Amino acid sequence: FDLCVGQSSPILVHAELVNTMYGHSILFLSLLLVGLPSLIDALSAAVSPLARGESRFFLDTASTDEWNELIPLGIFHGITTNPTILERCGVPCNVEAVHELAATALDMVDEFLCQAWGSTAEEMYNIGMALSAPDRERIVIKCPVTAEGTKAASRLINKGVRVCLTACYNSNQALVAASCGAEYLAPYLGRMTDAGRDGLLECQKMQAVVDGMGSATRIMVASIRNADDMATLAAAGGCDTFTFSPDC
Repeated sequence: FDLCVGQSSPILVHAELVNTMYGHSILFLSLLLVGLPSLIDALSAAVSPLARGESRFFLDTASTDEWNELIPLGIFHGITTNPTILERCGVPCNVEAVHELAATALDMVDEFLCQAWGSTAEEMYNIGMALSAPDRERIVIKCPVTAEGTKAASRLINKGVRVCLTACYNSNQALVAASCGAEYLAPYLGRMTDAGRDGLLECQKMQAVVDGMGSATRIMVASIRNADDMATLAAAGGCDTFTFSPDC
């Protein structure tokens, strides 16, 4: 088959290429089959059911016992915490302890929310960067929707950190969350009601604000006292994201 003097035959070259490609294909297929089960398991653990649509429920506790009891229900997209919840559940409020908690949580759900602490924007920014370092795709940092908290949130967002503005008590604060690019805004429904305000109406107005601005910010309703309020907000207000404690 050596038809060209001093060169390999085109036929031989073709045969060698086919053989090489075939060998590589067999190798690739073998590697794929070996790794496929673990890949499927990993994706199954991390991806929410398609039929869930846009809705997201979060479990508001740092108790791993409560996680083990309730996460198997299959209704939770993520877990939310804050310094008060950490203290209540006996978890130290430091970066190392929160990292350990996040690692456990992210084996069970898609997202883990923890709050940056501090009294200045600089302190909250530094803590937020440290808390999110292990996994900035799935760890979301909460900052209070105050002037200092919003400054910290904006800096974190510019660094690629996902942010939830929290402790929201006024529908006007939805303008802030949407404008700075926060992924979530967490209004405290129960506390607004306790203060004599119409908490349900405020949450509905926040949802209307972000919808009207064409923002992707999610209104994550927090401080929920009963499931009826969730149903009301979902049906009448278009809210689809809620975080609630196990005793709700």
